[in-house]
Amino acid sequence: METTPQSNPQSNPFATMHKQRLYSLAVAIVAFITLLLPWVSFVVVSENGLRGMGIISLLGVIAVIGSAFMGNKEQAYDAMTKNIVIGGFGAIALGAVLFLLTRNSNYGPFTSNGFGIWACLVVGLAGLGFIMGFIKIPQSK
Repeated sequence: METTPQSNPQSNPFATMHKQRLYSLAVAIVAFITLLLPWVSFVVVSENGLRGMGIISLLGVIAVIGSAFMGNKEQAYDAMTKNIVIGGFGAIALGAVLFLLTRNSNYGPFTSNGFGIWACLVVGLAGLGFIMGFIKIPQSK
């Protein structure tokens, strides 16, 4: 019985992914990391963004990560998927803003904002800027 050599499938699923999808995925992973950082600090205690309005940001992260793997990964986002990504990055930023607006009512006036809340807001806005074309990534030659 003779066997024919079979094509070796690509072991790295990110090697053929379009740069727009890959960068969006990377930004979403950074946004998830910001959810694990302190969002609000008490005297010696801090809490991360995986509670309260931070859940909105988590849903945005899930939307962006999910859309990176939808459809043909070798092409840029189509119109519908791009709207999902814009909504996802908008939700990341919106969750951070709503958390900032409701912090005093939920945690009291003697708390301070942690680094994670500001990082999440910046990452969400940067993702929006990238997807909407305001932030350009230089093409390699």
